[in-house]
Amino acid sequence: MILDLLKKRKSVRNFTGEEVPEEVTNYVLEAGRLSPSGGNQQPWKFGLITNKGLINEIADIAYNQKWIKTASFLIVLCTYNVDKSLGGRGIQKARFPGIAEIIDNMDDEIYTKLHMEEHQTKIPGTHMVMAALEHGLGSTWISYFDVDKLTQFLSLPKPYIASEIIAFGYPVNNEKVTDKKSFDEVVFYNKFE
Repeated sequence: MILDLLKKRKSVRNFTGEEVPEEVTNYVLEAGRLSPSGGNQQPWKFGLITNKGLINEIADIAYNQKWIKTASFLIVLCTYNVDKSLGGRGIQKARFPGIAEIIDNMDDEIYTKLHMEEHQTKIPGTHMVMAALEHGLGSTWISYFDVDKLTQFLSLPKPYIASEIIAFGYPVNNEKVTDKKSFDEVVFYNKFE
């Protein structure tokens, strides 16, 4: 069943604007809430934006991507970095031991903006996209926006930042799903040879 949904998933940039029932938006949000996270920290908040005026302003913050204004709703995935005192940089230092000292000494603001714990919102966002698709909704991820401006616009408390936006709605037309690389092009076994 999940593979059938994945075969239908595509990025939609032209929505009808039709209102989505609250039980459907709650279902989508619940799919995100149930997602796994590193250390089960669940370092996220999900901003459900249904107000057309706010959607229009967020489209402007997203460098005037006009198509966003056609969405029925947006979900802004918000997250925070694990505090340094709790070993928040430890995973990155373990992953990249060759630059561990650089990671350890990096300015807090620069580290936060580069790292963002963005990866922590990818799983709930993906779950939300699939849950929406079950209800006939299309979606598109939006990463191209002014993070600081959106964080301020939404009045997010520190240490949260807006890391991703997903636009949702009923698609205007049935655009073709883009082709994916073949199984053999993306899979290797044991070692890449």
